[in-house]
Amino acid sequence: MASTKDVLANHLKCFGEGDLDGILSDYAADAILFTPDGPLKGADAIRPLFVSMIEEFRKPGATFRMQQQFVDGDFAYILWTAETADNVYELATDTFVVRNGKITAQTFTGKTTPRS
Repeated sequence: MASTKDVLANHLKCFGEGDLDGILSDYAADAILFTPDGPLKGADAIRPLFVSMIEEFRKPGATFRMQQQFVDGDFAYILWTAETADNVYELATDTFVVRNGKITAQTFTGKTTPRS
């Protein structure tokens, strides 16, 4: 069974590679992802968010900078910034709860400014 650190590493690697199936494989079947727009429950609900994010971050010139990363037991936290053709992510955070090698809960929030 993968550790929290391993699951987070795979999640970030798959996102960087644009591997949607790899990203979704990190989640438990009943996982919940809390976003500023409301909770997403299960892979079918989470999928469109990552389809959109992958599409955005695949555009030329996108950058992603990890500012902080902490793992403690079943919990992980990342703080990051990014710029894409569509948005400036001035500050963004994700918190993960990993149980039995799968993400069971995640929160995401960020200060995002659309490019005009």
